[in-house]
Amino acid sequence: MRKSVLVSAAILAGVLTASSSSQAQDTVKIGLIMAYSGQFADASAQMDNAIKLYVKQHGDTVAGKKIEFIRKDTGGPNPDVAKRLAQELVVRDKVDILAGFVLTPEAFGAADVSAEAKKFMVVMNAATSAVTAKSPYIARTSLTIPQLENTFGAWAVKSGIKKVYTMVSDYGPGHDAETWFQKGFKGAGGEVVGSVRMPVANPDFSAFVQRAKDLSPEAIFVFIPGGAQPPAFMKALAERGMDSKTVKVMGQGEITMDDVALKNMGDAGLGIITVFHYGWEHKSKMNEAFVKAYNADFKRNPDVFSIGGWDGMHLIYETLKKTGGKADGDSLIAAAKGMKWESPRGPISIDPATRDIVQTVYIRKVEKVGGALQNVEFDKIENVKDPAK
Repeated sequence: MRKSVLVSAAILAGVLTASSSSQAQDTVKIGLIMAYSGQFADASAQMDNAIKLYVKQHGDTVAGKKIEFIRKDTGGPNPDVAKRLAQELVVRDKVDILAGFVLTPEAFGAADVSAEAKKFMVVMNAATSAVTAKSPYIARTSLTIPQLENTFGAWAVKSGIKKVYTMVSDYGPGHDAETWFQKGFKGAGGEVVGSVRMPVANPDFSAFVQRAKDLSPEAIFVFIPGGAQPPAFMKALAERGMDSKTVKVMGQGEITMDDVALKNMGDAGLGIITVFHYGWEHKSKMNEAFVKAYNADFKRNPDVFSIGGWDGMHLIYETLKKTGGKADGDSLIAAAKGMKWESPRGPISIDPATRDIVQTVYIRKVEKVGGALQNVEFDKIENVKDPAK
C-alpha cells in the first residue's frame, strides 16, 4: 500500500512539474513505448517507420509546439516493464503524451500511469478490446480482434457458408478470435461443427488438420501467428487433400500478411479468404502515395503496424491543432472523441463513447497478381465498431 501511495505521489509531482515545464517551453514531448528489441522488434520498427514518415511529411511543429520523441524499449510483452517506463517518462522525462504499444501487455502496463497522471495515451496497435477501458485518457487507432472476427463470422454465413470448424492458437488473441468469430457465425445462423486450440509454439499441424477433415466442414477458420506457421499450416492441409480447392480456408489477415510467407505457401495459398483492416494492396490514391513514400524511405511495404503508427500520429497532430497546442490529457482526449479523417486504409473515426476506432473491415482473397500471390479485396463492411463494447 505504501509503495503504491509513493508511486502515485511521484507521478503527481511529475505531472505538476511537467505542466509548468510545458508552459515554459514550446515543446510537446511524446513517449513511445514498444518492443524495439526481441521477438516483436520488426513490428515495432514498422510502427516507428510510419511515425518518422508522418513527421517528415507534416513537419515537427504543430500549433506552435515543437514535437519531441523519447523512445523506450520494453523488450517484449512485459506489463511491469511498460509501467515502469511510463512512470519514468512522466516523472523524469516530463512527457505530455504516451504512445506506441505494439503489444497488449505494454498497453495494460502503461494504462495505470495514464489514468493516474491524466496523460493522453494513443494505442497504435494492441488489439485486446479491454485496452481502452483501462484509462479514460486512451484512444486507439488500430483495431480490435472482436471488430474483425464478429464481422467476419456474420459475413461468412451471408456469403453462403453454413458449417465451419475453428482452429486457433491457444493464447489470449486466439481465444478472442475463436469467441468472436463463433458469435458472429452462430448469430447469423451458421453451425460450428467443432473447434480446437493448438499450441502457440510451432506445432505440428497434422493431427489437428486430420481432426478437422474427419468432420467434413465447408470451411475452416484459422487464427495463428504470422511468419513460419501459415505456410506450415497450408502444407498440412494440402497433404490431407484439404487445400482451398476442396474447403474454404478463412482467417485473420496475419496469415497472409507476410509476402515471404505467401511466397512459401505457393499455389496452396490461392483462395485463402482473410479479414483485415489494412493491407498495402488497398486501392486508393492516398494509400498508393503512402506505400510509395514508405517504400522510398524504408525499402519495404507498410503493414498493419505501420498504419496504426501513421494514424496515431495524425490523431496526435490534429488534437493538438484543435486544442491550440494545449497538451494536457483532458483537453486532448476531449478533442480526440468523435474525430474523423481519411486514412490510407479508408475513412476512420474515434467513437466518442468508447474512444476506440470505427473503420471499414475488408474481406480479401489470395490471388495471383503479376505472377505473385497477393491479397485482393473483394468485399467490405463499413463503419464497424468494436462489438465487445
